[in-house]
Amino acid sequence: MPRIGSHQVPARTLLLIGVDSVACACILIFATALRLSTSLRTEIDDGAYWARIVLVVAVCETSLYFNDLYDFLVVRRRTDLFARMTQAVGAACVVLSIIYFLAPTASLGRGITVLASPLILAFLLGWRLSANATNLLARGNERILIVGTGDAGVSLVKHILGHPEYNMKVVGFLDEKGRDIGKSLVNPKIIGATADLQEIVQAEKVDRVILALRERRGGTPLRELLQLKFAGVGVEDVHNCFERLSGRIALEHLSPSWLILSDGFKKSPWLRACKRVIDILASSVLLILSIPILPLVALAVYVESGTPIFFRQTRVGYRGREFELIKFRSMVQDAEKDGPQWASRQDSRVTKVGKFIRKARLDELPQLFNVLRGEMSLVGPRPERPVFCTMLEKKIPYFNLRHSARPGLTGWAQVRFRYGSTIDDSKDKLELDLFYLKNPSLVVDCAILFETIKVVLLRRGAH
Repeated sequence: MPRIGSHQVPARTLLLIGVDSVACACILIFATALRLSTSLRTEIDDGAYWARIVLVVAVCETSLYFNDLYDFLVVRRRTDLFARMTQAVGAACVVLSIIYFLAPTASLGRGITVLASPLILAFLLGWRLSANATNLLARGNERILIVGTGDAGVSLVKHILGHPEYNMKVVGFLDEKGRDIGKSLVNPKIIGATADLQEIVQAEKVDRVILALRERRGGTPLRELLQLKFAGVGVEDVHNCFERLSGRIALEHLSPSWLILSDGFKKSPWLRACKRVIDILASSVLLILSIPILPLVALAVYVESGTPIFFRQTRVGYRGREFELIKFRSMVQDAEKDGPQWASRQDSRVTKVGKFIRKARLDELPQLFNVLRGEMSLVGPRPERPVFCTMLEKKIPYFNLRHSARPGLTGWAQVRFRYGSTIDDSKDKLELDLFYLKNPSLVVDCAILFETIKVVLLRRGAH
């Protein structure tokens, strides 16, 4: 099954993408047959025709993704489904119109587009509604048993319950000492003791056992697990499973030995060199493209609240080295006269211009100079201030590990987490940062940049 790093892409998501792509292509061919029945054979034999089909399918898939139609909470909510599907198809038509205006030879023809558009909308909407009605996207097949009552196991079950696309059914927990049988940690409840592991696996027809023991030393049923493993039952550590499903590394009861012995955290010289070359080229191109925008943003900041136009702040970077981060100022002057404090989503210190440039991510553009200087990368953990780093290192285990890579303009935590302004938020973001550090690759970086484009276009604001 495809993965982004070690994060597994759900089979149900792949099913949606595959059916959408094939359906769009077939509808386009059908519309071509209706419109050009006499010359259909000539069109099909033309390689350029298939390239045009691929273009339309790619634009449609991108529009569906940007409208969250591969988010299963949206797919299952009928109130949002119709509106988002209409927006997605409409946006795809607008983008294709612009492409056809700039490159007329890429067009399939207006008649084909007029015929295909409502058919694509009707099919994609009907396909999702029928999939929901038949529980195709929600039925659980793989039966999961959680051995232990550790916090990481509870977090994993909550995550599974919120994602029906994983196609998993949690049958229950096993208590280490068998004292709390019947107690509900999260639905489902504790159904037995670890001493009854084999009997419960057989009775519940369990496919996979997840180890989430509070204390493993002397409490792990090694012999029973070994027998189950050789009998074909999957056995997996809770941290490996949580990472595979959620794209984050749970900090609850995470031992240094797991970090040391697990696969990942490999930073080859080739990867570092490629990232640096990409950083230099991309930041240079983006700075050139933003030349018309930079003076306008600077003028807007100056007109509303005067100088300084730029906001400079010390941040902690690669290997703990401090550097000066540059942004357009989005807060009032002397915003921290009472001392350092976290910014929040509804921060009263943010100016009117600041709200806009934060939403559009325009305040981040000067950080491209930090990227050029090698202090930052396009993708990586966001840099934190020294005072907060000192505090968080004392309160959150492994926090200093995020300094093992260059900080980024955007990152895995930024595109997968809301605006964070508390210690608990910082812990959640660290779990995502650790996943990124464990799975360094250009594929993961490309996925993050693609998701960042989605965040910027939908104006979901900075994280």
